Amino acid sequence: MSKRSGLYPHVRVDAAHVPAVAQAGGALLTRTVRVAGLDAALSEALRPWRKPLARHDPAKVLLDVAVSLALGGDACRDAALLRAEPGVYGLVASDATICRTIAALARDVARVEKVIAAARGTARGHVWDLAADASPSHAIDATNPLVIDLDATLVTAHSDKEQAAPTFKRGFGFHPLCAFADHGPAGTGEPLAMLLRPGNAGSNTAADHEAVIKSALAAVPGINPSRPGRKVLIRTDGAGGTRELLWFCHRRGLSYSIGWTLPAAMPQLYRLIPEDGWTAAYNADGQARDGADVADITDLLMAHGKLKGYPPGLRVIVRRERPHPGAQLRFEDIDGYRLTAFVTNTRRAQLADLELRHRRRARCEDRIRIAKDTGLANLPLQGFDQNRIWLLIVQLANDLLAWMTMLALDGHEARRWEPKTLRHRLFTIAATLARTSRQRLLHIKDTAPWAALFTTAWNKLTSLAPP
Repeated sequence: MSKRSGLYPHVRVDAAHVPAVAQAGGALLTRTVRVAGLDAALSEALRPWRKPLARHDPAKVLLDVAVSLALGGDACRDAALLRAEPGVYGLVASDATICRTIAALARDVARVEKVIAAARGTARGHVWDLAADASPSHAIDATNPLVIDLDATLVTAHSDKEQAAPTFKRGFGFHPLCAFADHGPAGTGEPLAMLLRPGNAGSNTAADHEAVIKSALAAVPGINPSRPGRKVLIRTDGAGGTRELLWFCHRRGLSYSIGWTLPAAMPQLYRLIPEDGWTAAYNADGQARDGADVADITDLLMAHGKLKGYPPGLRVIVRRERPHPGAQLRFEDIDGYRLTAFVTNTRRAQLADLELRHRRRARCEDRIRIAKDTGLANLPLQGFDQNRIWLLIVQLANDLLAWMTMLALDGHEARRWEPKTLRHRLFTIAATLARTSRQRLLHIKDTAPWAALFTTAWNKLTSLAPP
């Protein structure tokens, strides 16, 4: 009778003192911190909150939690992963110290938000300069603007937290509003501003949208936040389609592409659009899409008094498309077509190009999904101001991911990898740590499938000079 060996090798397990390093790929993130100058900028910004005899710099505390989120954590306690590897991550504060630091910063949260935003802006300017033509601000103008996407999301609270409230989807929690810089098809995106709001905050509150846009503009290097001009495009869904927000964008000279709710009389107006007024819409690849058309109905709406009180230069573009097979029909569908619309002040472009540009706003939903995979899905603290600090940490984590891929992985498909893929392929790579000649040498396992990509990324980062 033969014994089966099983499908996997039989091993024996014990715990021993070995030079192996867990989550060795996080060194790419710590190096990004250094190259961006974020460590120095953040340390200087938070100097007023560091006690004279404190062992831990508040900047290091926040950055450690941010790195742990980028590596897959979702709570303060997950910094333990870094604490176990002092050879790579240095001295990491205890859970109690992390909580005390966040609580101390939360007592002056408005000021802390301003100084951290300024530190991030300084680091972002240096990163975008290093990235050169890979930067989202490279060669921007009215025809090729920097795109800032806005969207809100719901974050569920599983316990009674300060200012958590019922949501419009019958949940309970918070309703943060976020702004991201779009890196285009070659990259992902990075957070510029986030506003934490109770769960019952309105979806189309113009004041909140204006506040987030102001913060986002202040975070963009190389522009005048008060009058950025048409080289910055604000893009959002119908929640931003209010007169107040459109006038705000108009006064600032911003380009915009914002979802818009069609009037109740649209069935009658639709039949007034001549058939030759429709133009074929595009697929994502820029090719004509069967059964989908776009039309400019600005003049039609103005003739029927539907655009009173709106800013001058506004265009309303409507898209019609038959619902895909299996889709549930709606009462507002007209003649079997589903109509959607958006408004823009861009004058010189084909309708199909403008509609495709607006539809790419869906990238913002990817950015939010990534942020939720990097700490936003869970606001773990009880106090509202403490969770505002947590939101700053989430933004730091997403900054590091965006900047690392922009600087180290540009030109490779890995620049578009989401955190889950980065963790599986790069951050969890096996390595050992050796000390020689007063230096630390991280030996990446050469049989790892992505070892060559890791070392290439590392060499790119080490070739860049901090500010």
